This record gives sequence, C-alpha cells and structure tokens, in this order.
Amino acid sequence: MNLSAWSIRNPIPAAMLFVLLTLAGLLSFRAMKVQNFPDMDFPVVMVTAVLPGAAPGQLEADVARKIENAIATTQGLKHITTTLTDGSATIAAEYQLEKPVQEAVDDVRSAVSRVRSDLPADLRDPIVAKLELSAQPILAFAIASERMDDEALSWFVDDTLTRRLLAVPGVGAVARVGGVAREVRVALDPLKLQALGATAAEVSRQLRQVQIESAGGRTDLGGAEQPVRTLATVQTAGEIAALDIPLTDGRHIRLDQVAAVQDTVAEPRTAALLDGQPVIGFEVSRSRGASEVEVGAGVQAALDRLLAEHPDLRLTRTVDFVQIASDEYDSSMHLLYEGALLAIVVVWLFLRNWRATVVSAVALPLSVIPAFTGMYLLGFSINIITLLALSLVVGILVDDAIVEVENIVRHLRMGKTPYEAAMEAADEIGLAVIATTFSLIAVFLPTAFMSGIAGRFFKQFGWTAALAVFASLVVARLLTPMMAAYMMKPVAPHAHEPRWLATYMRASAWCLRHRVLTLAGALAFFVASIALIPLLPSGFIPADDNAQTQVNIELPPGSRLADTRAAALQAAERVQGVGHVQSIYTTIGGGSAGTDPFAGGGAGEPRKATLTLRLAPRGERPLKQEIEQRLRAALADLPGARVKIGLGGSNDKYVLALASEDPQALASAARAVEQGIRTIPGIGGVSSNASLVRPEIAVRPDFARAADLGVTSSAIAETLRVATVGDYDQYLPKLNLAQRQVPVVVRLEDAAREDLTVLERLAVPSASGPVRLGEVATLALAGGPAVISRYDRSRNVNFEIELGTRGLGEVTEAVKSLPAVRNLPSSVRLIDVGDAEMMGELFASFGLAMLTGVVCIYIVLVLLFKDLLQPVTILMALPLSLGGAFVGLLIAGKSFSMPSLIGLVMLMGIATKNSILLVEYAIVARRGHDGSDGRPAVLGMSRIDALLDACHKRARPIIMTTLAMGAGMLPIALALGGADMSFRSPMAVAVIGGLLTSTVLSLLVVPAVFTYIDDLAQWLRRLVRRDRARPERRPPTTLPEAPKA
Repeated sequence: MNLSAWSIRNPIPAAMLFVLLTLAGLLSFRAMKVQNFPDMDFPVVMVTAVLPGAAPGQLEADVARKIENAIATTQGLKHITTTLTDGSATIAAEYQLEKPVQEAVDDVRSAVSRVRSDLPADLRDPIVAKLELSAQPILAFAIASERMDDEALSWFVDDTLTRRLLAVPGVGAVARVGGVAREVRVALDPLKLQALGATAAEVSRQLRQVQIESAGGRTDLGGAEQPVRTLATVQTAGEIAALDIPLTDGRHIRLDQVAAVQDTVAEPRTAALLDGQPVIGFEVSRSRGASEVEVGAGVQAALDRLLAEHPDLRLTRTVDFVQIASDEYDSSMHLLYEGALLAIVVVWLFLRNWRATVVSAVALPLSVIPAFTGMYLLGFSINIITLLALSLVVGILVDDAIVEVENIVRHLRMGKTPYEAAMEAADEIGLAVIATTFSLIAVFLPTAFMSGIAGRFFKQFGWTAALAVFASLVVARLLTPMMAAYMMKPVAPHAHEPRWLATYMRASAWCLRHRVLTLAGALAFFVASIALIPLLPSGFIPADDNAQTQVNIELPPGSRLADTRAAALQAAERVQGVGHVQSIYTTIGGGSAGTDPFAGGGAGEPRKATLTLRLAPRGERPLKQEIEQRLRAALADLPGARVKIGLGGSNDKYVLALASEDPQALASAARAVEQGIRTIPGIGGVSSNASLVRPEIAVRPDFARAADLGVTSSAIAETLRVATVGDYDQYLPKLNLAQRQVPVVVRLEDAAREDLTVLERLAVPSASGPVRLGEVATLALAGGPAVISRYDRSRNVNFEIELGTRGLGEVTEAVKSLPAVRNLPSSVRLIDVGDAEMMGELFASFGLAMLTGVVCIYIVLVLLFKDLLQPVTILMALPLSLGGAFVGLLIAGKSFSMPSLIGLVMLMGIATKNSILLVEYAIVARRGHDGSDGRPAVLGMSRIDALLDACHKRARPIIMTTLAMGAGMLPIALALGGADMSFRSPMAVAVIGGLLTSTVLSLLVVPAVFTYIDDLAQWLRRLVRRDRARPERRPPTTLPEAPKA
C-alpha cells in the first residue's frame, strides 16, 4: 500500500495523526526530568568497615583479607579494590554489568555476614551499600553568621537547615563539612590518677554504668501494670562533675577531684574556608530520578526563606553542578533552533520557493516532538546524552523532507499540477527515502546495545536518534507529500539549470570514461586517510571547559589540621596570583563535592585539603586546561605538599597500577617506574600512593614480665586508647538533651599526650592490682605505611598521571614503552584501571557496533533492492567518508576520542544516504516502466545514460541534504552557545568533514563503482547460464542396451 498516495487522497486523518503525536510529544517533554547525566545503575558495591585507631597493616590482616576472600566467592565478580587508611577500610566490589544491582548488594551482604564472627569484636558492623552515582553532591554552600558561634551554627546546619532541605522534593542528602560537634570532656589529671592507682578506661566504664537510663522490669500495683525505669541521668556538665563513681577496688571518687569537666566541642578534624575566612560548608545531593534543575531551584527557594527568617546568616554557593546542567539544556535548545534555521535557509537558497521551504521546515518540529513520546515511554530524561542525539540529528531530520520536496518541485517544473506532481514524485522517490532512513536506524540502534559502561551511556543516545529519524520518515511519507499537494502552486517550466550542475555533469562523464583512474584516486584517498590516524591524538573523553576546577593538597602523614590550614592558605595565595579565579572554597579533612565517585571515600584525613576554584565565565578567560597548566607551575614548589589539579571525576588523568604479592618487590619497582614517568614530556603532575610512611609510637610488651604480673596486651592497648583519644563511640556515656545526645569523653588532658614519660607512668590493670605501663612495655618512635591499596586481593601501587597537554592514548603508549615498565620483575604485574580500561572496552564495543551497523545497512538494502550486489556499491561511500572526518579533526585540533567515534557512526548512516539516492535512481532508469499501473510507459535506458541521468536528477537533492545537515551541525562544530561544547564539538567536526568529502567523492566515484559491480553481476549471470546450459549438451549417462542374441 502506498501511504503517500493514501495521505494525499485523505488529508484529514494524516493531519489529525500529527496533531495527536505533537500533543503527546509536548506532554511527554513537560513530564521528563532535566539532568546532567542519565541515572545509571552500576553493579559496584561498597563495604566500609571502621575500627578507630587501627593501623592500615592491622586492618589488612584482620579485616580486609577476610572480607575480600568472602566476596571473591560471589558470582559475576569483576574486580575488588580496597583502600586502607588509619582506622578505616573501604572495599569496592565491581561486578559484570549484566548482574542486577540488588542481587550484587545481597551477595556481598551475605558474604560479609559469613565472616563477621572472624572480624575483631570492636569493629563496627561493616556498612554494605551500592555505589550511587546520583548521590554525588550537586551543590555546596558556605554559611557564616555574626550572631552564632561555631558550635551553635554547626547545630543549626545539622538540625534546622538539614530538616528544611530534606523536605524539598528530590533532595537526597545534606552533609556538613567543617564546623564542630559538641561534647562534654572529662580531662583526667594523670598524677592524681596515678596516686589513686586508677586507669582512664576504668573511670570511663564506671561513669557509663552510673550515668544511665535503663528499663528495670514491671510491677503490678493497684490492679494495674507499671513499667519500672532506672533514671540515673543528669542534664549538665556541672552535675557530671559532682558525680561520685565507685572504683573496682571498693573506693569511690568525685569526678571533679581527678578531672576538669567542661561542656565544650570535640577536637576538630575537618574545616572549611571561603577566600581564607573560616566558614561551615554543607553539600546537597539529589535523590535518584530527580532533576538537577528542579532540585537546585527548590533548594534555593528553601534557603531564601531561611535567610528571611535569620537575617544574620550569610550564604555563598561554592560548588555548582546545577548551573552546568541548566546551561547544557538551554544551550542545546538554542542549538536546535539555530541548526533548524540554518537548514531551512539552505532549502530556500536552492529552491527559491517559500511554499516549498515551509513544507520542508514543518518536518523538523514534527520529527523531534513525537520522538519525546518514545523517550518518555522508555524512561529517558532530558540529559547531555539525549540532547546530544537530538542536536546531531537536527540536520538529518529535514533531509527526507528535502528529498521529497525537491523531487515534487522537479515534477512541477515539468508542467504538472501540484496534485499530480506530489503523487508521482512521492511514488518515485519512496523506496530511496525508506532505504536511507532504515540504513540510518540500522546504524544508530546497535550503539544502544553496546556492552560496557559506555554502552550504558549510549543506550539513550541510540534510541533517541533512531526514534527521531523514524519520526522524520513518517513525516516525509505522510505529511510532506500531502502538504505539497495542497499548498504548492503550479510552476512555469524553465529550461536554464544552475551552472554548477553542468560542471558536475562534465566531471561525472569524465569519471565514467576513466573508471580505472577514478577508482585509483579513491583508493589513494582512502589509504591517505588511514595514514592520518597515527597523527591524531587519541583520548577517552575530551577535557571539559566548565568554570570549576579543584586543587588537591596532601601533606605528609602525621600532619595536623593547623599545618594543613597553613598550607591551604599559602596555596590559595598562589592560586589568586594565576588570575581568572573568582572564589576559592577550601575543605580540609572532608567534603566530597567534585571527587571521583569510583574512588571510594573512606574517612577524611586532616592532612588533605581540597580547594574548589570558581573561574571567570567562559568568554572572559583562557581554556580551563591552560589555567590548570599555570596552576601546576605556580604550585610546583609548594613546600612539603603533594598537589593534584583537576576535578576528581574528570577525565584528564591516566591511572597506572602495579600489583604484586611481594611488598618489597612492589616498592622497588614503583620507585623505578615513578622516576621513568617523570621523564615523559608534556604531562602534568605525577602522584602515587606508594612510599607514604606515617610516624607512629610502637608499644612492645615484655611478654615474660607481663605474664609474671598478670598483664595482658589487650589491657595495655585499651588503657592507652582511652587515655589518649577516649573510648570507642558506642561505649561512651551520653548526656541527654531535648533534641540530641551529647557524648561524654573521658581521657587525659591534652598536655599528657605530648609527653611519652607521662604515658609510661599510666596504671595498667593486672591480676594483683595496678602496674606502671613502663614496667611491662617499652614505648618507641617507629613508622608504618599510611595508606595500603589492594586490587584483586594483592597489594598495588597507583600512579595518577595528569594528562597535561597530551591525550590518554599517547600517555598510555609513552608509559608502556618506559624501560622500567618493560623490565618489571616477574612478581610485579601491570594492570589497566579507570579510564584506560574503559577506553579499551569502548573502542572494542564501538568497533562491534560499527560492524553490526554495516551488516544491518547491507541487509536493509538487500531487502529493499532485492539485489545482493548493488548494495555493495552503496557501501563504497563508507571508506570515502573517513578521510574527511580525520582531516576535519586534524585541522580543528581535536582528538580521536569517544565523541569523534560517535561522529563516525553517524557518518556511516549519512554517507550511505547519498549513494542510495544515486543508485536507486540508476536502477529505476535502466529498468524503465511498462505503464501497467496507469502511469506513462518509459523505455529503459542504457547503463551510462541511466547513470548520467541519475547524476543529473539526484545531484541537487544530495547537495541540498549535505549542506542542510552541515548547516544544522555548524553551531555545534563552532562551539557557539553558552554551555561547554568540548564534548560535542569533535563529533560535529568529524561529521561535517566526512560529509563534505563523502558527498563530493560519492557523486563522482559511486557511478564508476556501479559499472564495475554491474560488470561483475553480468559475468556471474553468464557463468550461471553457461552452467545451466551445459547439462543439455551432455551425452546420456545410461549405456544403450546390448542387442539380444
């Protein structure tokens, strides 16, 4: 059934169908969320185990190995990554992408439960949670007040502000950075303790057992039941000081006789600064499925209301990923309009007929809007990936309509009425339009089914592009011919043709006469384009140019908060000297805004600081990479600190990992490799987690003496722990207030921690009463590893290499060719982690998607043309498009990375489009028409005439569609618009470059290839005929019967 003819005869149902589709699309568009990246589930499960005060070495032996061994037995495990720092073990279990996330979480949880009894008793229950990419902070603020002190402001953030923000729809979590926590401190006097023969642990334990509220049973009085409660809690620090507590030897003491009791704040381990001034920071994360833009607006409204109620508060936005999402959305919408306008201008320039231009222009919105319905039903959001697909197909959407309209206009110029012209032209071009659209869908859809993490991103890309292209086919077959039939006016036939067409016809005739030269030239062009590949820098994702970056400062293990603050202020001073920086927000020992979600947080350390820089707007400053290079130079000689530049989750670093079971071999190999890496030119900073040794006090018991006195090692450890930092959180006594509980921490006064001799005089409980610690153990300065990293159950060393001015592929090659890397000891192996591993997966799955696309195009064309050989002619346009894409990337200075690969996938679909139009017409012209369906009979042409007629008739629609497509993508390639275009621009450059060369070459080369393929087809036919004819001339195989005697 001919749909175009039906819609021309019945215009109202077709018009109503599009009204319905447009309404559904607009409603779907309103219902979809605006996000930066789509919500994705990765089967990565994080296990966090905390044992305060434990060294990384102890955690490795007692905790990490046991949990790793248990997790290793689960199904579908890909990698286990473990990071051990002071008192905290973070284990990330990464599974194959096909494994359901909840199943992965359940597997890990049951594996951890199995070994819980083997883990230390004091270890807090390990927390098992899935990795939530959407839980990354999207906003961070700094808050300050003239009226409230640090403690009151911190509680205001924890209580009032957090409650208000969590009531905003879409807010997932609010976390405070910096500030202080209230506590009641019982600072014991070591001399008085010594005189009493008591220990800090004993005082802490007895205080917890005295100051307590607990259930005490049930009575039956007066015919009713009453619960019994023991109320032994106090309300203030003064009341705690006045408490009498019993000691184990039968004596009792009043707390204020041996200690100073203060209602104060806990020792700060985190801090936040804004432009050098102390502030309190808080970070806001969105919940899964929420829109960044809506959450950002809701949070801002809630904070505005809060500021109106508390005029003394000052709020500053310090980290902002909402603005990026909103810029992306606005900019993409502008690009869609600009691209559409340019495409329409191209149509008008060629046809010079405003009615034809309007008919073509209607195709654009009517292809994009219905696509939103499909996207909504598939559960997609409006994000960087779907917007990318739409802004790239904007040029393609108008193509089918242009081809239809141009053909109708050509028929009108033959003197036909608009109705006849629409009927005949739509029927004539129908097969070509369907073939081009389905070959585009055959290219886009395989990207939606790619494997690996890249496949998760491109699921939405492939489907969005395919839906929009399919919608454009429906418009071109139903709406465009119908509108043309009723809107167009008859045109006076005019003979003169554009001058360029005559020039092109001479060129194509020459190419057909000199087939060998034409093909040799095309082959040379293809070989030259392949030779360009090594000249292109290869990367994974191009570095962005957003107005935010970070400086990470790491001080040596053992550094205190004050040292880190001084280093951060010194760094901030140097950063200001670089210029183009509007504000500097510093977090010390906490904060996860802008960090790498895959890195696994662990506990913050007071020796680490992060400076988040807000840069000047994009037009008023150099590229972000240039500013980062200047920052590296400015901070290169910052004393006593390791400096890393760039956002944690950004893609401008290469991670090299060495793994081994032998710590000594690993350490020596790591030193050699690090020296080699530093010799590579053009890279940024190099940081590694090897050779970090932290100072520590080693307490070594004298076993014979301790056994003689009845002292255990556990008693020594507990005495020292409680005396220096207080008991574990779960064992602390609490002070009950109206809204919260305040911990009561019993430990020695601060001065006692600065003198080893005081610690040696501490009393340790023994079988026969207290014993001086110095009598049963020696205390000495020692060192141990500050961080231990493990990968797939063996120790590893990670080198983070900032890419600087080079691509990921280049740096990978340079590192792999270092002598230290090539000559690694047999026990040390090199592993690809992070972007390098994902890049390998990406290129492999893209290669497969491209191959699948080519096979699908071939199958579609065979089905439509009912011919096995002529589709090969059409596919010849593919290699011809590569050269232009590579030349475009080279001229624009872009790398061969993920976006340029997407560009190549698109090119495959677009390049075949031109060939289909030519070949389809040549086949129809040769075949002729017998007039059986009522249309005038047409004699078939000779091969050369048919090809020249195809070139003559189809050159104009081919060039129009190419220019319209190029014009549609031009704003993206030139990176116009307010948002960061670093990701899209290489894609558009590759498409425009490839489009231009493939159009020019396919107009000249495809006719020549057609003749060769046709010769081959005729030769094969002759061969088959000869084989069929041969059996008739063969002698009979049965022997004649012998004459009877």
